[in-house]
Amino acid sequence: MKKIWNRIKGWLMRFFRYWDLLVLLVQRDIKLKYRRSFLGYLWSILTPLLSMAVMAIVFSKMFKRSITNYPLYLICGNILFSFMRDSTNQALNSVIGSSALLKKTYVPKYIFTLSKVTSCMVNFVLSLGALIIVMIATGEPFRWMNLMAIIPIVELYVFCVGLGLFLAAITVFFRDVKNIWSVVTLAWMYLTPIFYSLESFSEKGANGKYTVSTLGILERRLNPMYMYIQQFRYFIMQYHIDLVEAPWDVLMWRGALCAGLMLIVGLLTFNATKNKFILYI
Repeated sequence: MKKIWNRIKGWLMRFFRYWDLLVLLVQRDIKLKYRRSFLGYLWSILTPLLSMAVMAIVFSKMFKRSITNYPLYLICGNILFSFMRDSTNQALNSVIGSSALLKKTYVPKYIFTLSKVTSCMVNFVLSLGALIIVMIATGEPFRWMNLMAIIPIVELYVFCVGLGLFLAAITVFFRDVKNIWSVVTLAWMYLTPIFYSLESFSEKGANGKYTVSTLGILERRLNPMYMYIQQFRYFIMQYHIDLVEAPWDVLMWRGALCAGLMLIVGLLTFNATKNKFILYI
């Protein structure tokens, strides 16, 4: 036990030794994102608002009737999924894109992946301004439970760090991952209830109760994004469908488990391959 603690302590000391570099990399990524943009950081608010407006127009006829406050429902799912998609896409090229620096000096390689995910998290925090605007515009009351939305946000951040490390490591050896991942995230988006609810895939029995379909069961148990988005919706708008959606506390523990497992997989994969990166970048 003492040996494990000493290893963790040593890793933390090395991490904080490069804290300033992490901050500089995050600042650089954010500045580059909005460089020469007239509206600048306002795009972090405008982008999810415009995306929500388009999706609301397209899907409102099909799903609006079964979902209360559909615009808020949409933007809750959209901003979380956009963070996952953007952070993992950025993480893909984090090691390859830093090859010039890695060849000249020693820098912990994971710091580049972590900076990409963290800079996307900063953009996500800014996009919460769009969420607040929609809440005000639709008359959604602010509650103390809104503060608990930090739980799925932290879980999702940890999940994306682990997934980003995994993708960054395998992309060094297999560049086709970048093309494959774009298809995976597209399919993942449609398999996640962003613009629809699981009620759409449930059947009402003779007793008046809803029976969850096989797709609904797979969503609840195997899709991490479902766990984070539905938690977030519950804390923001107290969204839930009795007998169909899983309780928020169940989703919280499942989300935490998924985040922890993904972080372990990402760290193990990255650590096992990092010494070979220099041969392929």
